[in-house]
Amino acid sequence: INNVLGELVHDIQDSELKAEKDGVSDTESKVDSGVPEVPVPPDDTPEVLNKALSGLSSRWKNWWVRGILTLAMISFFFFIIYLGPMVLMMIVLCVQIKCFHEIITIGYSVYHSYHLPWFRTLSWYFLLCVNYFFYGETVTDYFFTLVQREEPLRILSKYHRFISFALYLTGFCMFVLSLVKKHYRLQFYMFGWTHVTLLIVVTQSHLIIHNLFEGMIWFIVPISCVICNDIMAYMFGFFFGRTPLIKLSPKKTWEGFIGGFFATIVFCVMLSYVMAGYRYFVCPVEFNNDSNSFQVDCEPSELFQLQDYALPSILESVTGWTTVRLYPFQIHSIALSSFASIVGPFGGFFASGFKRAFKIKDFANTIPGHGGIMDRFDCQYLMATFVNVYIASFIRGPNPTKVIQQLLALRADQQLHIFNSLKAHLIEKGLLPALEEAAA
Repeated sequence: INNVLGELVHDIQDSELKAEKDGVSDTESKVDSGVPEVPVPPDDTPEVLNKALSGLSSRWKNWWVRGILTLAMISFFFFIIYLGPMVLMMIVLCVQIKCFHEIITIGYSVYHSYHLPWFRTLSWYFLLCVNYFFYGETVTDYFFTLVQREEPLRILSKYHRFISFALYLTGFCMFVLSLVKKHYRLQFYMFGWTHVTLLIVVTQSHLIIHNLFEGMIWFIVPISCVICNDIMAYMFGFFFGRTPLIKLSPKKTWEGFIGGFFATIVFCVMLSYVMAGYRYFVCPVEFNNDSNSFQVDCEPSELFQLQDYALPSILESVTGWTTVRLYPFQIHSIALSSFASIVGPFGGFFASGFKRAFKIKDFANTIPGHGGIMDRFDCQYLMATFVNVYIASFIRGPNPTKVIQQLLALRADQQLHIFNSLKAHLIEKGLLPALEEAAA
């Protein structure tokens, strides 16, 4: 009996050590056992690359595949920038739809055996509703004169929020009617799944478009910061990485994190210097009603005009310079690149935790060596939210053009009342007589 008990204890200890070695506790195993695994997508690396890199180890093969595809994606990024803001907005919409599709597909794959009624239909319906709301708001804000000129658009704009709410309410009622006995809890899980996906993907992609209208530099620089950080962190980690950074991503290292941080700041300061000198990048994107097209032309603000800055005494002793000539935007680019390097990666860690929860490597296999579109944009959405908040907090002021547009939409008696109130205010401040004398 003692021998049998001893062998049993020995077997239990071995199994516990094995579980700890694999990084999976007994409790976690029980929890995960109830979640069906998502089918692993097949390797879709182009056959040409497979043959060309067949003699390399899997580590170096993955390095070359990622490198080649990264250069291809960067080239495509420059190409769509050249095509202009309208194409950029369409690309953002396409990326948003693809990311939504990848996340919803995971949900459907996990719970497909339950045959939930209307799940995919309702998911895409809610995506349509949310996009109708956000893009309708954007059209009203940035195409105000066009909307007022066309009668159907004016009616849709006037009742836009009511129509959006009615559309969502219809989907809500459809969901309630689709509830099936014995699957209530699961259906509410998936209802929450859809709405969290909408919050993460659609809302933040809409913020990207808002950033774009502030000037293409607010779109390009933040995206480039995240891309640069991702590449440089991978490079430093690949060649120098020794110290693990976080358990969610075992391949991430402190060497890659720190190296990516400094490389990203240097890159973004240099990129900002180059782009700040071109009106095409710094001017807000506006709609020209005469030509019915976008225009990017203005007198650059002080943010994009070179200024002299005094260097701290420490840097002065090292460089021998007393002042340095920079664009103020370059100072802001340090804040953007710091966020992209320090906080931005947590978007990737969040995505890694999500994928580990469902035992998948990537969201999809859209891009060989990189995974799905969501795998490339997990940090971009977090960055877009930060940039939008940063602009609203430190950059953007009242927009006279929008104020005038809103005034012109009022009734004549309301406009006259505002005119008299403004006139009285200017006289009280002593500004109106000075203006009249100047005009005389």
